[in-house]
This record gives sequence, C-alpha cells and structure tokens, in this order.
Amino acid sequence: MHSFIPSYDVSADSSAEFPDRASMMEVRLQAQEDEITLLKASLADALRRIRLHDQLLPLLKQQLIFACMNGWVIASICVGSTTWTLKVYSWKLKPILFVLLRSRVRRNSEKLGNPERQRKRLDKKAMSSANLLTRSPSLENTWYRLEQWENNATLLLLSCVRLPGQSIKMFIRGRPITMYIPSNIQNYEDLKMEPPSERLQLDWVYGYRGRDCRANLYFLPTGEAVYFIACVIVLYHINNRTQRHYRKHTDCVRCLTLHPDKVRVASGQTAGVDKDGKPLQPCVLIWDSTSLVTLQQIGLGTFQRGVGSVAFSFADSGAFLCVIDDSNEHMLSVWDCNKCIKYAEVKSTNEAVFAVEFNPSDSTNIITCGKSHVYFWTLNAGQFTKKQGIFGKYKKPKFIQCFVFSLTGDVLTGDSEGNIMTWGKSAADIKTLGKGAKETLQITRQTRAHEGSVFTLCTLQGGALLSGGGKDRKIIRWSADLAPERECEIPEKFGAVRTIADVDGEELLVGTTRNAILRGTFSDGFVAIVQGHVDEMWGLATHPSQNIFLTCGHDRQVCLWKTEEHKLDWCISLEEYGLCADFCPNGSVVSVGLSTGRWMVLDLLTMEVVSESIDGNEQLSVMRYSPDGSFLAVGSHDNFIYIYNVTESGRRYSRFGKCNGHSSFITHLDWSKDGKYIMSNSGDYEILYWDIAAGCKLLRNRFESKDREWASYTCVLGFHVMGVWLEGSDGTDINALCRSHSERMVAVADDFCKVHLFQYPCPKPKAPSHKYEGHGSHVTNVCFTHSDSHLLSMGGKDTCILQWKVVGGGAVDSRERLASTSSASTSSPEPAAS
Repeated sequence: MHSFIPSYDVSADSSAEFPDRASMMEVRLQAQEDEITLLKASLADALRRIRLHDQLLPLLKQQLIFACMNGWVIASICVGSTTWTLKVYSWKLKPILFVLLRSRVRRNSEKLGNPERQRKRLDKKAMSSANLLTRSPSLENTWYRLEQWENNATLLLLSCVRLPGQSIKMFIRGRPITMYIPSNIQNYEDLKMEPPSERLQLDWVYGYRGRDCRANLYFLPTGEAVYFIACVIVLYHINNRTQRHYRKHTDCVRCLTLHPDKVRVASGQTAGVDKDGKPLQPCVLIWDSTSLVTLQQIGLGTFQRGVGSVAFSFADSGAFLCVIDDSNEHMLSVWDCNKCIKYAEVKSTNEAVFAVEFNPSDSTNIITCGKSHVYFWTLNAGQFTKKQGIFGKYKKPKFIQCFVFSLTGDVLTGDSEGNIMTWGKSAADIKTLGKGAKETLQITRQTRAHEGSVFTLCTLQGGALLSGGGKDRKIIRWSADLAPERECEIPEKFGAVRTIADVDGEELLVGTTRNAILRGTFSDGFVAIVQGHVDEMWGLATHPSQNIFLTCGHDRQVCLWKTEEHKLDWCISLEEYGLCADFCPNGSVVSVGLSTGRWMVLDLLTMEVVSESIDGNEQLSVMRYSPDGSFLAVGSHDNFIYIYNVTESGRRYSRFGKCNGHSSFITHLDWSKDGKYIMSNSGDYEILYWDIAAGCKLLRNRFESKDREWASYTCVLGFHVMGVWLEGSDGTDINALCRSHSERMVAVADDFCKVHLFQYPCPKPKAPSHKYEGHGSHVTNVCFTHSDSHLLSMGGKDTCILQWKVVGGGAVDSRERLASTSSASTSSPEPAAS
C-alpha cells in the first residue's frame, strides 16, 4: 500500500490535481478494505468448514463402516467442475449416502487431462477402495484401509441422506434434526400410520370465566346452571353434579343470554385466528338447552373482532336479538331471530360497552351502558335515536357497570363509585336542553350501596333487588324502594362478586372475579361449586396410582384435583408462580418448579413443604423423577439439568450432578426405564442423551440410544413422535405431548387450541390423528391418568382444564404394532379424525 505525502510548496496546477489524487487514493483504499473483508469472510468460512469436517468425519466413518458390514458397495463417482460426488449404493441399487471427494492434486486441464480420463481414474480408485472396504474381515482392518484411502482424498459430508435401517432427518424452521431408527424397524418406508382406535370424549370442564366477563351465569328450569369458559358452554346440574356441554363455538365464548322461554340460549364468541394467523368470523349461536341443538346462526361475517354483549327482547316473546360487537365503534344491531336477518344497525360509541338490554315492556327501547356513558335508544322503522343519560348535579362515574329495570319502569344502574342510580321519566329541562326538548330519563335518586364498584344487579320476584360489590365483596338484598334488608360477604379467596343468578328466591348462584361459582343463601353462607385458576397455567402432573392431578400457574396457586369427584381437593398460594410439577413414584409427595429457579416438595396430605432448593436464578421448565424414585431431574432455563439423589421416601434431596451441554433452555426430559439415562429437548430443537449413572455424562454418539426404552415420553422431539409435527411447523407449535402408560397412543397439546390423539409410536410425517376442540387459547400441557382412563389438558390464557374420557381401543402393544407393520357426560358430537 503506497502512502501519500503532501507537499507544502504547491503550484496552482498541483493544487488543482490534489482532489483527483485524493479521490483515487480513497478508491484504492476502499478496494483494499473490501479485499480484506472478503479475506476475513473466506477465512471464517474455512474455519467453519474445518470445524464441520472435524465434527462429521467420525460420523461418516461410522456410517461407511456400517455400510460395508451390511454389504453395501461404492458404485460410481460423478465428476463436476470443482467437486466430485461419490455415490454409495446398496445391492438393491438404492442411493444411500452422498459424500464429496476433494482431490489434493490441482484440478486443471494441464494436470488432469480430459474429463473421461478423470472419471476412469476416480472410478478405478473408488472401486478398489470399495473392494478393500467390503472385503475387510474386521472392524479394525476396515478402519485401517479407510485411513489409507483418505491419504489420497479428503472426505466431506454433503448431506445426511437416510441410511436404510439407520437414520432420517426432519426439519424445524430449516434446522435439520437427525432421528435414528430403532433396530426393530426393518422397513421404515412400509410403516403405515393410522389414527388410534381410542378416542376422547369430553368428561368434565374445570373453571368458569368470571375475571373479565359479565352477566354470564343463568339458572335453568332443569336445575342446571349455564355458564362458559374457553370455547365450551357448560350446563351443570347443581344437585346431581353432572355436566353437559355445548361445543359448537370455534373460539372463546364472550357473552350469554337466556331467552324468555327459559329454554333457548344465545351465545357470542370472539373472532380468533386460524393457524395461519387469518382472522375467523365471529357469530352468535341460538341453541336449545335441552337438546343442545343449534337453532340459528346470527351475523356470520357481520361482526368485527367478536361479540361483546347479547340480549333477547321480552315484550314480543323474544322475537328479536340485540348484539353489540367488539369493533372500535361497538356496532349495535338488532336481528330478527326467526328469519336471521338484520333489522337495524348503528354505531354506538368508541368507549367500552358492558351491557345491553331491551326494555321488558317495550321492544323499541334499548339501553346500553359502559365507560362514561348510559344511552337510551329508541328504534323506529329500522332507525335508531339515541339519548344520553345526564347526571346533572350528581358526580359522573367513570364506569356504568350494570343496570336493570324495576317493576315501576324505572332504570337502576350500578357504577364504579359504589352507587345505585334510579333513572325515571321526567319532563325535559328546557334550561338545559333548550326549547322543543322531549321527555327524557333523569336521575331521581342516588343510593349508596357498596365500597368500590357495583358489578351486578339482579331483580327478584316481587320487586326486591340484589346487588353485588367489588371491593367489599358483599351481596346486599334491597326492598323494592331500595331499603337494605340483608347482606353477606363472600370469602376473600373467591374475589369480588361478578354476577348473581336467582335459583328460587332464597338460594343464589354467585359468579366471582376469581373464576368461582358459589351456591348458598344469606342465612347459611356460600360454598364453591365451581373453581378454577385465574391466570395462565403450565404445570400439570397426574398421580402414579390415584385418580388425582395437580396444576400450577401464573396465579401462584398450586391446586390438587380429584378426577372422579370432579372437584378441587386443596389449593395453596405461593410467593412465586409455578411452571412445572411431578409426583414422586411412591405418591406421597409432589415437587413443584417455580419461576425463580426455586423448587419445593409438598406433602400431599398435610400440604406442608418438606423440602426446597434453588438451582440458578431462571425459571424451571420441567421436573421429572426417575422410575424408581431415586433421582429427581430439574430442567432449567439456564440450559442445565440438575440431578438430585432422593431418599427418605421423597423427603430428602442432595445434589448428585449437573448435565451441561445444551445451548438453549431445557423444555422437556424423560428417564429411561432402567433409570440410568435421560433424553432431553431444548429451545433450539436439540435432542441430547445423558448417562446419569456415569456422572451426568453427555452421550456424544446419539446412535447408541436409538433402541433405549423410556419410562415416559414427553419430549416433543424424537423418532417415536416425529409424525406429530405438521410440515413447515414452527418449533413452538407443539407445547407438550404425553405417551399413555400402555404405550399405545400419544396426546399432543398445540399452539392452535387443539388436543390431538395419535397412535404411538408415530414416526412418519403427516401421521393422521383425532383432533379435539374446546380450548380457547394455546394448550400448554396434557397428561394421562395412571390407568389411561382419562386425559387432562390445560389451556394457557383461557384458564380452563378439560378432562377427557378415553374410550374404545384394543390391547395391541406398541412394539407388536411396530413389528407387524414393518413386517358418561353428554356433549355435542365429537369431531372426526383429521
């Protein structure tokens, strides 16, 4: 590189040439910098190739030895301009392996001559090498002769094409993952994938959506409470303790109303999106609560984002349905229920709308309320006229939470200030509204009712009124003239009162903001008949010998449930939220992994913490006991698996070792049946195997683990479950899977609100399955009960736990199936296999 030394004694000509010379030097400098950049890139690529060569050469040698021992020979070499491709063939003349031969001799016309001579020379060399390989009597001799062959050429692996009886590749987000085929599968191509003979029937739904929905609990003349969670509407008989399920909605149900005939129900849902992210069309379904048959579908393709509120008219026996959608303008529309046609529509407000109702004595009058407003609508000849409620001398609340009609025709509203406002008809205030103003509804009385919001109002026969409070959690009974008569306070653990349903004038059903439904009276108090989580759930574990299961989630609750009684056994609150859990094989304790790296062991009978520890400072993702209960493996987001010795029947733990080798966070792990090995998955789609008995040693040769039997199968990546992945899947599309204890089926929880049931093993792409809907959010976990009689699935944001009954099926063992191949609840109808 030449330096430029300027002269300080310059003439006019030389000064004129100075910019040109400087620009030329800049161009040369830039060219040299580009050349240096290219050299750096070439060096980095060369280093990468060397590392790749060092990593793959042992595997290639092993594959070639394996090929030679099974009678495979090298058949031909294809010569290219810069590389030569060596093809390895079997006796059946099927391509098996492709490698590159890079000669150490300079490849140019002077040295190599014509292409035909190149081909003959390499064919002769390759065939002689193949003869050496195939005639080698022992492994040692084979390896020695292979090294001799390498003296003349360098082997580079081009791609890991499947070797018959050995491996196959799957790709996730473009990343190849090698799966080694077990020895008991002789003809992989001939494997036939079928859906399992078993099927799932929805048995029970745990939970209720009260945290963010209103007016969604009704009592039917059949003795059933009707409410919803996720995509399921539950009809729960409060005396018989049985459930029926309406399951025709395709996404989360948002609202519910009961027809004046007390039989028909209208329910609206959110829009949602499909697996490709395209929005789905929301609608309102009108259905028969006795037969669970859908009668009408209202507004498909009309509503935006979802349906927020629905209401039947009363004065004309429910001939019309009023709907408010979740668009920015919160469109208010009225529909003819019998003809399923829209009668009128208008933009209501840009603010949130909480409730809508027809005047029970006049179907042309409709009221809506929500944030900072209460509107009185008049419908005439398909056109709406709106009047805004004027608060006048009274403080305008931030939210009008609810309203009802009194027997006298007045409107009673409950607001965020804790007041009940009485709105009555009065002559127009000319000073305020101007001349020509018509009769309007104005506040005639303000009644202080609750501390905090009034979330719900419910009228009783005879004119009495019930109100439910937020902050004070009180239920108050008022006389017809709003004099307080009785009150009670619900326990703090259930949250605030969200909605009230009258059973018989004395007994009540109460929905709460912490997703519980209570039953009781003012005299006897209230007990929970429905309970659930209130935030996203991830941790799920079933007991090894009893019909119970445990859940934990972001609401910091750990809950133990009974599958036969369909109820919550106990629930404790933690300081951090739980993400994973597992029962000790003796069944006396359960370990729970938390979000801070801490984990604890709980006694099932006393609910006491018998042991706790901390591993790192990141969240834990999996807890798994070895089959005999002597070890506990703890998978963390710090990329490590911590191994503990377990003694004293699961009450004492001491660190045994740490598995270090993953380059991303641990997602799933399983123990081998002998309790000596672990298979693990990570966030970057790695499958690693560990020899725990040898001191948590990483097994570099994954081929050696292909025939190992696993006590459980929850890893989402592995040969035996390769077929559960759809083509082009994102690596996060499947959140969890679980193999049945019979090893005949595998259940899958996906990111598209579905539960799948596949045959096990499921090693071929595009395997068929039975697909089940019900969740309204990503399904975070699935788990079979100890006897495989039921499957539990839990949703994420929908806070719903679904209990499925496993029906049908024979008694064919999974290994027999592989060998032969290679050689009482009522619900709407179940979907067919996909």
